[in-house]
Amino acid sequence: MEIILPHKFTPRDYQLPLLQAVDNGIKRAVILWHRRCGKDKTLVNLVAKKMMERVGTYYYFFPTYKQGKKILWKGMDKDGFKFTDHFPQELRQRTDNTEMLIEFKNNSVFQIIGTDDYDSIVGTNPVGCVFSEYALQNPKVWDFIRPILAENGGWAIFNYTPRGKNHGYDLYEMARENPKWFVQKLTVDDTGIISPEVIQEERESGMAEEMIQQEYYCSFTAAIMGAYYWKEYDEAEKAGRFTNVPYDPSVLVHTVWDLGIRDSMAIGFYQAVGLERRKIDYLEFTGKGLAEAIKLVKEKPYTYGKHFAPHDIQVRELGTGKSRWEVAKELGIEFEIVPNLPVQDGIEAGRRLFRKLWVDKTNCKDWLRLIPQYTKEYDEDKKIFKDKPLHDWTSHGADEHRYTALVEDQMVNEDFKPYVQPQWEADTQYYG
Repeated sequence: MEIILPHKFTPRDYQLPLLQAVDNGIKRAVILWHRRCGKDKTLVNLVAKKMMERVGTYYYFFPTYKQGKKILWKGMDKDGFKFTDHFPQELRQRTDNTEMLIEFKNNSVFQIIGTDDYDSIVGTNPVGCVFSEYALQNPKVWDFIRPILAENGGWAIFNYTPRGKNHGYDLYEMARENPKWFVQKLTVDDTGIISPEVIQEERESGMAEEMIQQEYYCSFTAAIMGAYYWKEYDEAEKAGRFTNVPYDPSVLVHTVWDLGIRDSMAIGFYQAVGLERRKIDYLEFTGKGLAEAIKLVKEKPYTYGKHFAPHDIQVRELGTGKSRWEVAKELGIEFEIVPNLPVQDGIEAGRRLFRKLWVDKTNCKDWLRLIPQYTKEYDEDKKIFKDKPLHDWTSHGADEHRYTALVEDQMVNEDFKPYVQPQWEADTQYYG
């Protein structure tokens, strides 16, 4: 039986340049294609073809596991054809619905991965990767995957519509100047598959202009719809408050912690000078226990004041019978407890905090990258934003900011007297 790949897929004219570039040896590509442009349908077929050309593991990354399952694993095109049916049944050896994995008879493996749990791919060796909606993903995943692909000669394709000038913008600008990358930006004006009348219908049905510019015209300058701190972030950036903010040894450093699940943590380091709150450092990591995190904090060259953590640090663990608060105290840090207020109250306080916040652009670059991307959940069916945050890669840093806003008035320097080298009188003589 002869099976032709791509399977049951005929690319449109504007999709051909990408497919031809990859066939001609391009290893890196950025495609900014507007909504309903056929991004994932095109790339699924590309992956299926590559799985037969080179035996290996192929990952298809989404911002979350849930999105990957909804959009691709269970998703269909407008004609009701399942995206995964582009992987012919005759070539399959195994299909695992739980792992969202398809294994071909030649041992090539395709798997959908949520970058909200990218620790699951540690130790693997993919030879091809698609980053779908990369602008919404944790950019650390690419930092992890990049050296693997460089070593094994693998390829990576990034598809997304812009979400402000974040890491997606940085990647696009870099790729445009790099002849080893394929770059293609397609708006509705370029493809013609969506008429101006349809766009106008979207406006009249309530779709915000910012969303239209972002999704249909691939605009990097449109405000991020549903972002909690976009306005405050933009104002602080224009005011020059994201700059070099050096550590002042004469002022205490206070820390604020977000303690997530599976040892996910975010820690902000602050100095209070008058009405200013200076964020001089930031740590975020997964897979490290509380003891290791405390060790990293103590290794910093700072003189500490108070340490703050959310109320759930007091919950006792069943295995040890101890709370993380008690464990931390034994390790030398006695946490103050952040008030347990509703999330929306904390977000409002977080907005106000931006007015007095100065942030070190080097030590806190990861936080500056994530905080404007912190958004509300979007209801695709009702086409509205829900009144609750989307839990994604930005959540830990945003929660740390929210906790900081609730305790920043407790960051004090009283009774702190830094050591000062004595200055001897010029006319005083000393004899040994």
